[in-house]
Amino acid sequence: MFDRERWGEIWVTLTRNKMRSFLTAFGVGWGIFMLILMLGAGNGLSNGVNGAFEGWASNACYVWTQTTSLPYEGFARGRFFDFDNADVELIRERVKGIDALAPRLQLGGWRGGNNVVHGNRTAAFTVTGDLPDIMRIQGTYVQRGRFINHRDVRDSRKVCVIGKRVLEVLYEPDEEPLGSWIKINGAYFQVVGVHMPKASAEMGSDQAASIYVPFSTFQRAFNALNQVHWFAITAKAGTPASQVQADVKKLMAKKHRVHPDDDLAFGSFNVEEMFDMTNNLFLAITGLAWFVGICTLAAGAVGVSNIMLVVIRERTKEIGIRRSIGASPRTITAQIVLEALTLTLIAGYLGLLFGMLLLEAINSAGIDSPFFAKPEIDLSVALVALAILVVCGVLAGFFPARRALSIKPVDALRAD
Repeated sequence: MFDRERWGEIWVTLTRNKMRSFLTAFGVGWGIFMLILMLGAGNGLSNGVNGAFEGWASNACYVWTQTTSLPYEGFARGRFFDFDNADVELIRERVKGIDALAPRLQLGGWRGGNNVVHGNRTAAFTVTGDLPDIMRIQGTYVQRGRFINHRDVRDSRKVCVIGKRVLEVLYEPDEEPLGSWIKINGAYFQVVGVHMPKASAEMGSDQAASIYVPFSTFQRAFNALNQVHWFAITAKAGTPASQVQADVKKLMAKKHRVHPDDDLAFGSFNVEEMFDMTNNLFLAITGLAWFVGICTLAAGAVGVSNIMLVVIRERTKEIGIRRSIGASPRTITAQIVLEALTLTLIAGYLGLLFGMLLLEAINSAGIDSPFFAKPEIDLSVALVALAILVVCGVLAGFFPARRALSIKPVDALRAD
């Protein structure tokens, strides 16, 4: 293996026809380069999308009411109804597998903007009535101050937590928001915290432009007594969110006298299904990258194998002389395989190196977006790619070596 003469012979063989060796090596190097680049880009896409939804509970679902589409128990179709406070405890008691349950209210309905005033500044923001459990579901965190607590809800305190965008619009740059008061639809609320989204993507609304107030305070201040607009729910580990969602709908249909087959009476959104779909997409992208990369590597290995066949044909007499003076088939095979493996590894290493350098250059350039960030590959992936290179190199030399051994020494000595 470490015979200096053997390595010298390999060097002479590979440099005898530099252009041929270069083009063959380029095919192998390009294959590993594309494999690394596609895997890195796939990871960058995965990092970007997952980062865009950072902090959001991946096992969550949302359920709200809509108009009925079927008549039932004396009620005509087209009836609109709301959830109520009793539904909260009913769901907690009857529906199994719930981890967090957050009833929610919103001024103006879905994405409804409302007049919010501070000093001489006025703007429209999303205002929601929530319980502290919403922080376990929403992708947001408190940057300054605190969030709504159970005491705020119990005592119906007029406090609120404003988003970063609210702070930027309603307050002066050097103005302290904590302890100040804002007016929402004529009712005054004291600011106790400032929140901002963890993620760059928003699920349905701009989190930075939202204001949280205690659920009970919202009901009293904005004439929403005994109303719940929708539920945000997370499932326990091992329980599918789709099952919890279906059970909640079934229970609420019975409670509010909705036809069991009325699929339009309730609206819902399953975050778990979206995350599963996204993960499956990334698995497919990774699988495609491996498939294309391995096929390209295989094509390069075939090129190496063909070149080795040409080299063997050029060295037929030399191989015949070696065998006639006692060289074993194992020695001949090892020499040819080592030549092919050397060419493959050199080309593959350069392709791997250039691929890693390009990914590092992209990272250094800061090319990030809400759906693409930090394209990179793990060390394990690089080691797997190296192992594939070794296999390709061995196979690229093994079959030509079998061809060389099939030639009889006497015929090899007669070759021109």
